[in-house]
Amino acid sequence: MAWWKKHKKTAQVRLDLCDLCAATFTEGEAVRGYVPDSSSASPDNDWFDGLRLITACGEAHFAIVREIYGHRPFTYEELWAAKITRALTCGPPVLGLEELGCRTGLQPEEIGRAIAWHNEHLGSRERREP
Repeated sequence: MAWWKKHKKTAQVRLDLCDLCAATFTEGEAVRGYVPDSSSASPDNDWFDGLRLITACGEAHFAIVREIYGHRPFTYEELWAAKITRALTCGPPVLGLEELGCRTGLQPEEIGRAIAWHNEHLGSRERREP
């Protein structure tokens, strides 16, 4: 009998990673839920924009991560900037402001405020880096 026929294929176990302690555990053991996060734009479903899926190894760690996100301010300009980033990096190129508005669902004023927010925070990140 050939050697490859002797070895049975084993089912692959999918592992998850705790967002707090980085422990690994099987997918079925995960505690998951959504928390508000204005930096999060879902790549697949814009209904979930502004929500971040968190994964924890247990209820206690889930509560801690939820608490951490609860102290983070929710800034609409940050959310709009995340939507713009998604539109500019996924799919065909955006040809203008009108198309950007159609792809993001944002009004021109919101796009302007998002760009200003992004530029302000981009500058502060550059000043912190050596």
